[in-house]
Amino acid sequence: MMLRRLLVAITCVAGMAQAEDTCRTIEHLGDSYDVCSTMDASRIDLWRADAFGQIYGEFSAIDAKLAKTGKALSFAMNGGMYHDDRRAVGYYVDVHGLQTPLMTREGPGNFGLLPNGVFCVENGVATITESRSFKAAPKDCRIATQSGPMLVIDGELHPKFLPDSASRKWRNAVGVAADSTVYFVISNGAVRFHGFATLFRDVLKTPNALFLDGTISRFHAPALGRSDSGAQMGPILGVIAEAE
Repeated sequence: MMLRRLLVAITCVAGMAQAEDTCRTIEHLGDSYDVCSTMDASRIDLWRADAFGQIYGEFSAIDAKLAKTGKALSFAMNGGMYHDDRRAVGYYVDVHGLQTPLMTREGPGNFGLLPNGVFCVENGVATITESRSFKAAPKDCRIATQSGPMLVIDGELHPKFLPDSASRKWRNAVGVAADSTVYFVISNGAVRFHGFATLFRDVLKTPNALFLDGTISRFHAPALGRSDSGAQMGPILGVIAEAE
């Protein structure tokens, strides 16, 4: 009886570990999305360049770096907007410290469509904070990336999103649920901001979600048999796991 209980306990723990990171494809309002999630924000990291300034640019470069310590990417995506030299457009913090300051002014393009926000991991907890609120009460982020617009702000959709907008593009974003689950999401086709935002609010139940980028968006999800290739990226946001 004792042996049986021990085996059941081991099986349950193994099941919990396997269920920690999940990936799936879901349909919402006629559009398809790939969604990966984790409940362990301590394993989320950001990469852009190594200590010598060499840009990583590809998911494979991150995997090669992690492999040296027996790790691998569980899943990843481009982690925000960037300039031609692959520098982040907004606030950006990684293992090398603060790389780009916070930007709170309104401006052209999606980034300047306020309110925008900051994705931050502090003491193993992931948060998304509207940028001006972040400026008023800064966090000591281990990693952080600023982008915009916010898709969902304290449970409300961005006020400028229209359900019948003519703007439809490939998009990717990150959201944090009330139970601390962090969702990485990419559309599998061109979608409206409004529909994308309702996916986070109504389906994933994230009170805060942040748009990261559009047409150039790429996703790495081995569990879905997917690792997109293309032009060199700037920041890459991903979840680290033990290599199999």
